Amino acid sequence: MRTRGPQASRVTLFRARTRVLMDQGGVLRRLTRIAATTAVIALALTGCAREEDTASEDLCAVEGDGPKVGLAYDVGGRGDQSFNDSAAAGMQKAIDDLGATCTEGAAQDGEAESARADRLRSLAEEGHNPIIGVGFAYSESVNLVAPDFPEVSFAVIDGFDPDDQPNDNVAYLGFAEHEGSFLVGVAAAMKTEADQVGFVGGVNSDLIKKFQAGYAAGVEAVNPDIQVDVTYIEETDLKGFNDPAGGKAAAAAMYEGGADIVYHASGASGAGVFDAAVEAGEGMWAIGVDSDQYLTATADQKEHILTSMLKRVDTATFDMVQSVADKEPLVSYQVYDLKANGVGYSTSGGFIDDIQSDIDEYAEQIKSGEIKVPDAP
Repeated sequence: MRTRGPQASRVTLFRARTRVLMDQGGVLRRLTRIAATTAVIALALTGCAREEDTASEDLCAVEGDGPKVGLAYDVGGRGDQSFNDSAAAGMQKAIDDLGATCTEGAAQDGEAESARADRLRSLAEEGHNPIIGVGFAYSESVNLVAPDFPEVSFAVIDGFDPDDQPNDNVAYLGFAEHEGSFLVGVAAAMKTEADQVGFVGGVNSDLIKKFQAGYAAGVEAVNPDIQVDVTYIEETDLKGFNDPAGGKAAAAAMYEGGADIVYHASGASGAGVFDAAVEAGEGMWAIGVDSDQYLTATADQKEHILTSMLKRVDTATFDMVQSVADKEPLVSYQVYDLKANGVGYSTSGGFIDDIQSDIDEYAEQIKSGEIKVPDAP
């Protein structure tokens, strides 16, 4: 096992070799190319969580005198044990600390862009402020609806302004995912026995490529000879974030192809990646994303979750609600990077305790600017 510490002469190169896996005898699911205009995560408004959600089922079934929040989840909805659940955790803190109340939205596959806009509009008309879209796919809808409600504050997690007309009442809450991914890439490189690791992305988008780039750079910083395999469950269809079977097939192909550690950035599809690690057997690892996925994994999955890249969507969600409560709502672009504790890595399970100091050395070099982590492959 390689456990090399930081080497400044290498970290500026970031040349980790990547290999996009092609379909091998039908092992991988097809990578469907569907026009981006049909890839949606529309909402159906609900007063509380969906019945199938087990965590915090009564999240919005409370009364309070704080901000009335509209929370619009990304595809997969609450219960994904990842991105959306992290937003729900931030909402829970706002309820506990600020007396906030909320209305949640249940993401629906296949609805049109207009459906998302209509539901955001309904939240605004019902008096919610702020309204938070959890996921970049809400950027267009918020851009359409926000100008009609200038007194309402909107936020989009991972969002962007799609045109050149600034919105005075919209905050785009972004993260340095590449920095956090670099750290779990270091962990993978130090723990691999095969000198071959993998990355599974949910959808081939610029956002998820940030995870890929940072991960590959972290691997490269430790050992440039380690091979990094890369595949995406879907090219454009957002169902790639809610396809555990697709995640399992992608990861299984990597394990069968020689990788012994696979990092995923695929939302609810990551459950399939964990299952693939379990079936691959002893010595096969997976790396979680967004939240500490060891804490929500099954008992057999926990034995294979090396670490998780932490993306503090909970912090961003709470900060947005807090800003409205303070009557100083966040606007424009806000970036949660490593220095701001917006990203990081987990240590649950104790599997990386022996290399934690090495990872932290790299983290300090990122914070100081000595290491510049790439945000694109």
